[in-house]
Amino acid sequence: MAKITPVIMSGGAGTRLWPVSRVGAPKQFHALGGQRTMIQETALRASGEGFEPPIVICNESHAAIAGRQLAEAGLDPLIVLEPVARNTAACAVAAAALVAERDPDGLVLLAPADHVIKDLEAYRAAIETGRPAAEAGKLVVFGLRPDRPETGYGYIRAASSQGAVRPVAAFVEKPDLATARAYVADPDYTWNAGFFLFGAKAFLDEARRLAPEVAAAAEAAVATAARRGREVRLGEAFGQAPAISVDYAVFEKTDKAVVAPCELGWSDVGAWRALWELADQADDQNALHGDVVSVASAGCLVRTDGPTVALAGVQDLVVIVENGVVLVAAKDDPAAVKALVEQLKAKGRADLL
Repeated sequence: MAKITPVIMSGGAGTRLWPVSRVGAPKQFHALGGQRTMIQETALRASGEGFEPPIVICNESHAAIAGRQLAEAGLDPLIVLEPVARNTAACAVAAAALVAERDPDGLVLLAPADHVIKDLEAYRAAIETGRPAAEAGKLVVFGLRPDRPETGYGYIRAASSQGAVRPVAAFVEKPDLATARAYVADPDYTWNAGFFLFGAKAFLDEARRLAPEVAAAAEAAVATAARRGREVRLGEAFGQAPAISVDYAVFEKTDKAVVAPCELGWSDVGAWRALWELADQADDQNALHGDVVSVASAGCLVRTDGPTVALAGVQDLVVIVENGVVLVAAKDDPAAVKALVEQLKAKGRADLL
């Protein structure tokens, strides 16, 4: 049985979780959904028997923190440094090429570093469900069964055939609310959470066929990489790859894509509201972390790294005190936080980013 190499994509910026998530330490390096940091949780849930040590793909400025945090979790990752960000397609090709060097029959579990999965047993079961298809040359995408109409996610429509793993009929863009409600009621539709399982060689063959510019640049970057111990610095050819997602470059075009529907207690923690939903809440639906006093307030998320925060007669607020910065925002308006970060960039406030 081929071993699985977890490949952790750690290039996200997480601007909607500012001021905790910043350029030097984006959200995957913080403990937002548990006791460990998100990248530690991601690596640990795909470790042990049947798994190779993880590969972490990140930029140079995050190499030290990624290596340190995974070492603290008892893991010995291969750290792969991108000379420039090129979305997930080039990242996936580079990872598959590195795995294929070591084991042409090896499998790749490609996952973002910054997602929360509560049900570890279901996660491992989903991987085992998808494994036979991946070993047979299929490219497996894990589809999360929707529990609400969500307009912020892409969807996967499975073909009408039966089975735990089904051919992909289509990848569907983010829908409007009415369409999303219809998808929730239709068992053929699942959320596209952006994690995949495939044979390294099978994926490379499809990438070369369907996204030749991406494949050529990423494979050249691996061939010319500087290697030192457990660190691989990809060659400059990586920057020639088109900056597109692996979904668009390969999975939406291949006839080898299959979907494994699952329920994992998943969240991409894409906004402060998502963290509030994950947190333990009191009877007033407040989720309070740190030195917080609350009177006649409800539905709030508060995190403070020191100074006391006092709530009085407010509802549905996010209050974050982090490293000398105070954010007060509406819990249900993540776009406003992102716009705020863009304004800070425009004002040249690198000290806050």
